[in-house]
Amino acid sequence: MLRVSDSSRDTAQGAGWGSPEPGSYKRLMPDHVEKLSWLNPKTLLAARNGVLASWFGDPTGHTRSVLTRRQAEAGAPADKLMRRVVPERFSFMVIGDTGEGDEPQYAVVPGFLKISEGTEFAVVASDVIYPVGAAADYGTKFFRPYQDYPAPIYAIPGNHDWYEDLGAFMRVFGNEAAVPPGPAPRARPFSRAWLRDLLWHRPKPVDEQRLAQARTLRSAPGQRAVQPGPYWALDAGPVRIVGIDTGLLGTLDAEQGAWLREISRGPKPKILITGSPLYVDGEYHPCPIDGGGTVDDIVRDPDHHYVAAIGGDIHNYQRYPVDVDGRTVQYVVAGGGGAFMHATHTIPRVSVGGVTEREFRCYPLRGDSLAFYSRLYGRRLRLRRFFTLSASEATAVVAERLGVEPARTPDPDARVTRRSRTVATLLGTGSRPERPSRFRLPVRKTYTQLFSPGSATYSPPFFKSFLRLDVGPDAVRLRCHAATGNLAAELDPPVEDEVVIPLNGGRSGAEDGGGAASGADSGTGVGGAAGGGVVGDGVEAPQAN
Repeated sequence: MLRVSDSSRDTAQGAGWGSPEPGSYKRLMPDHVEKLSWLNPKTLLAARNGVLASWFGDPTGHTRSVLTRRQAEAGAPADKLMRRVVPERFSFMVIGDTGEGDEPQYAVVPGFLKISEGTEFAVVASDVIYPVGAAADYGTKFFRPYQDYPAPIYAIPGNHDWYEDLGAFMRVFGNEAAVPPGPAPRARPFSRAWLRDLLWHRPKPVDEQRLAQARTLRSAPGQRAVQPGPYWALDAGPVRIVGIDTGLLGTLDAEQGAWLREISRGPKPKILITGSPLYVDGEYHPCPIDGGGTVDDIVRDPDHHYVAAIGGDIHNYQRYPVDVDGRTVQYVVAGGGGAFMHATHTIPRVSVGGVTEREFRCYPLRGDSLAFYSRLYGRRLRLRRFFTLSASEATAVVAERLGVEPARTPDPDARVTRRSRTVATLLGTGSRPERPSRFRLPVRKTYTQLFSPGSATYSPPFFKSFLRLDVGPDAVRLRCHAATGNLAAELDPPVEDEVVIPLNGGRSGAEDGGGAASGADSGTGVGGAAGGGVVGDGVEAPQAN
């Protein structure tokens, strides 16, 4: 019999498969929800700035500099450091890539509100509003879903928030008295910058009445968060949380890079929150800084005392416990807050930064991701009998392809067949970027660019997630909770991963929380000696995620 606390590592029903009772989240939604389609020419045209920046140069550094200067003129601290008085032990939430305003986003809300009880604040890690960060979308995609969260919500922007030059983002999260930035200096005629400016998508005029009405949904004094710019730092108890803005192209301008080096100094333990994760999909992306160096150089510097780096942008959960000169830094992807799910089954067998499959964690599990996409393509191409794999079939074929033991034992009668191998190949299971499948179908960002998500993605399981971090004097406990869209996950959101992060520079220990860790995943608790929860002699095959 299913326990409501079962996770996807325990049972297929814990992952949301089968016919569980649907959740109550639809009661929270507006009467009419416009489905986001990336095939809509208006959407594509409005989202053109990322492409233009990559072709003709990225102007966001100038815009960001003006925005932060105007915030300082309106009274924001020049060092962009906020301070909150919190209890000796406190908690906060992190949720990334939230704002599509549809069923997957609202399905996260009931569990988020339950798990967030007693927390001091929340942080949105990247892409608050899809598709282009428009002010008109904040009502249904930010203020309405989180109206019952009683504490402040801070945010760092993602590339979608930048598609309208971050004006609406700073209107909501910054000081309203700050004057919005004017146009950039006029470029030389017929130069690359001139052509970029000529084609650039400009923000629409803000409907002030509509935005003011939306603000009333989160108008309590305790809910208001005024941050000094799109990047900021927050001192709370024993930790400093540092939020950086990676703009349209996933980089830092020189001015922000200099600030990051300065704000990172000192012995206080730090947690980085970034719009672009540093480890993701089995790859290392250190995030370059204009003028030289990388964000990860700063994170790894022992004098800066970073214990974790949490990034959004990719719409799932991943964790890489990386050994950095004898201490563990937890690199986390936390983009499962509501936007369309990015595949995990395409992640190859992990071997990066000293992290192997044994230490790596992800949600959804690769088998569930493959089953999810097999259903999508079966429905899209009207080939359900060929494409659709059960969760057990998908789990079994992923384990075979990666050469690992499955994290969740498939049904005894689940067999790896020629058909399941073919579907797994077509959907890119475990294929490395340098050796992609010749006939691989799009299943990651390209999928949402080629197809409207459609009805197939608006019914559970959604495989969404959010984080709760419990901070004490000596350690931080990080839990990844699931939101499937089913009632059981609303009433008792499953723990899909859990790790205790020491604040004294030691090694992290994975915890056995709600099925989050099993077998080789069992850990040692706070201050344990096992790095990332690794125990045993490493002889047995690692578990597949």
